[in-house]
This record gives sequence, C-alpha cells and structure tokens, in this order.
Amino acid sequence: MTNPQDAPADGYPGVGRVLVVIPTYNEADNVRIIVDRVRKATPNVDVLVADDGSPDGTGAIADELAAADSQVHVMHRTEKNGLGAAYLAGFAWARDRGYDAVVEMDADGSHQPEQLPLLLGALAEADAVIGSRYVRGGKVVNWPVSRQLISKIGNLYVRLVLGMPVRDATAGYRTYRMPVLDKIELDKAASQGYCFQVEGSWRSHKSGCRLVEVPITFIERERGQSKMSSKIVREALWRVTVWGAQARVDAVRRVFRKRA
Repeated sequence: MTNPQDAPADGYPGVGRVLVVIPTYNEADNVRIIVDRVRKATPNVDVLVADDGSPDGTGAIADELAAADSQVHVMHRTEKNGLGAAYLAGFAWARDRGYDAVVEMDADGSHQPEQLPLLLGALAEADAVIGSRYVRGGKVVNWPVSRQLISKIGNLYVRLVLGMPVRDATAGYRTYRMPVLDKIELDKAASQGYCFQVEGSWRSHKSGCRLVEVPITFIERERGQSKMSSKIVREALWRVTVWGAQARVDAVRRVFRKRA
C-alpha cells in the first residue's frame, strides 16, 4: 500500500493530482472535522467542499478553512439539487483545473479519510476504485439491522438484474481517474441521490473499465441528519430495473444482428 507521506508534492504516486469532492448540505457540525482529517491523512491531496447553499452556515465554515489552507477550496451552489448534481459540478471543477483523479467522500465521517490511501493505492493499477463494505474485510459499524438488510438486499438486486460483479454498487466512497469519467459519460447520468453511485458503477462496468473494490469500514454518522429517504430507494429500484431490462433487449438485438 502506498504511504501518503511518500507522495510527491504535486500528486499521488501512479495517480497524479487528486481532488477529494465533499458535497455538503447542513453539515456545519461535520465539515471542519472531515476536512481536517482528509488533510492529515493525505496531505498531498486537495479538497473541494461543494456546498448546496446550506442554511446552517456550512459554506461559511468551509470558506474559513479555504482561507487558512491553499489546498482547500469551496464551491457555493445556490440550491440543493441532489448528490449526483453536486458531484458532477465537482468533477467539472476538477477537469477544468487539470486534476488526474477525483474522490467521492461524504461529509459526515462515515467514509474514513484514514482509509483513503487504500483507495488511491489501488487506483494506481485501476480505472476506478470503490471503497466496499461487502467484500472480504469490509464492514459496517452502528447501522441498525433494518438498514443493513435494505443495503445488502439492494446490492444483491443490482447484481442479479444488471449482471454486474460489484458487491457494493451503492457505495459512496470511491475514486475515478478523470479520463474514465469522460469515457463513461457520467455527466449524462440521469440519477440523483444514492442511485448516482449505482449508475457510476453500471456505466464503468459497461465501458470495460478496470473497476476494483477494496474493503473499508463504514461508520454511521454521529452528528447531523442522514439524507437517505424512501424516495431515494424507490428511484434506485426503478432505474436498476429499467437498465436491466434495456440490457437484455440490447443483448437480444445483438444476437439477431449476428444471425442476420
């Protein structure tokens, strides 16, 4: 595993310049803590806080952090348009500034910055890396049994319907090389909420990208309110079903074309 302290000043070995994108909405209790942990765990990585106009002052706190640290940046968005939109805006920001890779990370501490070197080390020989709760060595801490069941059953449904060998397609802790984002055209993603993560996994798989899962320990947030809702779950189920049906239709069409 690569040690972040061994990374060159302008990037991460085998990866290059890395930007961690942290979407926020009402994360005033968490944003200072998570940014500090990222900077300590991976000092050669930059951070972008993408704030969706949080009324609790999250954006102002992020501005203070950026003023004190040249490797911390802030994007102020005017309204809450969903997780997917915030990430896409962050990816575009990274592309415009010549970064080589981007990281998706939640602000609430559920994604441990101390495990980021694991993801970046794996990215040295991959196109995209998922921090997975459901591969050997991965685990979830402080989730109720009901939440774990929903997550595991949802990921099983994704694997069965899409035929995709990813055990944690809904995981939000992940990193992409910038050229991969262009290849999979993630900017055309129709999903919002956590289904955005499934769509990123699906597009990567369909495009033949080297998609790797590394084990992480996911810890339920201690402060603030979760953004998960039944609407997000319904969106994911509906979109996965549609994608699976379309994939089967496309497969049948390919068979008929070959016979013709």
